[in-house]
Amino acid sequence: MSDNEHNDPAAVGIRSKEADSPDNDSNGGSPTIDGISIMLANTLSMGPSTSATREKVIADLTPKGLADHWRKNGFKKIITMVGAGISTSAGIPDFRSPGSGLYDNLAKYKLPYPAAIFELSYFKRKPAPFFALAKELYPGSFKPTAAHYFIRLLHEKGLLVRHYTQNIDTLDRLAGVPEDKLVEAHGSFHTNHCIRCKKEYDMAWMKEEIFADRVPKCTSCMKIVKPDIVFFGEDLPEKFHKSLDVDFKECDLLIIMGTSLEVHPFAALAQYPGPRCVRLLINRDAVGRLKYTTWMDEQNGDSLLYNRPTNTRDVAYLGDCDAGVLELAKNLGWEEELQELMSTELKLLDKPNAVVKQKSKKDKAAASTSSTH
Repeated sequence: MSDNEHNDPAAVGIRSKEADSPDNDSNGGSPTIDGISIMLANTLSMGPSTSATREKVIADLTPKGLADHWRKNGFKKIITMVGAGISTSAGIPDFRSPGSGLYDNLAKYKLPYPAAIFELSYFKRKPAPFFALAKELYPGSFKPTAAHYFIRLLHEKGLLVRHYTQNIDTLDRLAGVPEDKLVEAHGSFHTNHCIRCKKEYDMAWMKEEIFADRVPKCTSCMKIVKPDIVFFGEDLPEKFHKSLDVDFKECDLLIIMGTSLEVHPFAALAQYPGPRCVRLLINRDAVGRLKYTTWMDEQNGDSLLYNRPTNTRDVAYLGDCDAGVLELAKNLGWEEELQELMSTELKLLDKPNAVVKQKSKKDKAAASTSSTH
């Protein structure tokens, strides 16, 4: 199974993308709509059928080749988009992995079906199961991973345009990714609001209520207080929509990690960069590929094209997310820097009453500069 989205509840619509090889015909050789459309596209000359007529963005479309290009030519405007796969090594389950996934371990809550725990209508009627689960998953019990700190390092180096995450675990914040660079597409436990009067409550208040095994109630109107996590049917945060057009116009490298690319609209972010933007997938399984692609699909960026003859810009590292970023850091000559950052920050988190929000070197330097004017 792929490293699936931790924040599955935020799905507004789901579109599956086959991760199979294009040569693997699950219909036993029978024509499919996709197969017919690709034949028509080629027959009617709707676009080039091979990569021979298209120039590669980087010469070597492998993880090592990408790192070599990065060292020599540099990427300067990087966007990261991540799902649950970057947090599983911290001990947080993803949603769909058989046996270990969250949906396979909800029987004790006696739900009508697993996804009900993240449906607003069910939550309003029976909030207790959600808050029991929230106690198990609550931020503070887990520490950031190498993947989180690699994203922090991109910020330190002035390369990070924005970090888009599906995860509600706040590990990005804990790793030191600053607020202005962070888009929590599916919300988080960081803030909480009454479902009726909208009174806001902080994380410390919510944690006290949850760990006392109480359903949090508003002190003003006595209605339920809900963490600002996006449930099924709810809109994504305004910041998600506002950031898209600005961010992706200048992006020259999109790093996709630990996500099945199945939950929309988040998954569609992979389609936003222009055709000269390199897309790097670091994920346990091959995801994001349509089984059959037309020339139009490729022009629109609808499918990742790694290991396909028409590929001009997509690179895939198929394996553990932490292993992927550590290998990338090594190939970039950043390995020692990343290990030092992780060691320093994790020691800080081990201290009693550790300050969650640490200022990065880059932020401190900016503050120092501004104070001299």
